[in-house]
Amino acid sequence: MKFVVWPVLAASLLSACTSTGGNRGGLFAKAPPNNFIVALQGGIVSRAGTQLSESDRQRALEAEYRALEFSEVGQSTEWKGRNISGEVVAAAPYQVGSQNCRSYTHTLTINERELKARGTACRNADGAWTPLS
Repeated sequence: MKFVVWPVLAASLLSACTSTGGNRGGLFAKAPPNNFIVALQGGIVSRAGTQLSESDRQRALEAEYRALEFSEVGQSTEWKGRNISGEVVAAAPYQVGSQNCRSYTHTLTINERELKARGTACRNADGAWTPLS
């Protein structure tokens, strides 16, 4: 009986590593370094016109970073908070001088109402992303 438990436990833990319909980070995903979150300067989520709790704002900014850094063109990076959820979708990267840049959209869903913010960020030499004004 105990030989069956280990494969089932391992499968259930590893199943969180892959997802359909978006990049969620998986069970073992690490949060980006704090200086990378600070470099986002509130991200485009701050332009969505709603107040977020500190934990929801952190989740939203981590999703923006992951979408900019890792997602394929058009792939959604989703996050979920207490009474809010979000989806970040990044466009194709392009060059501005020596920097890689990406436009992206962050859609927030609050009480079945959607708010969208759009913006562009460029990667700095240290790997952090900074939004264009």
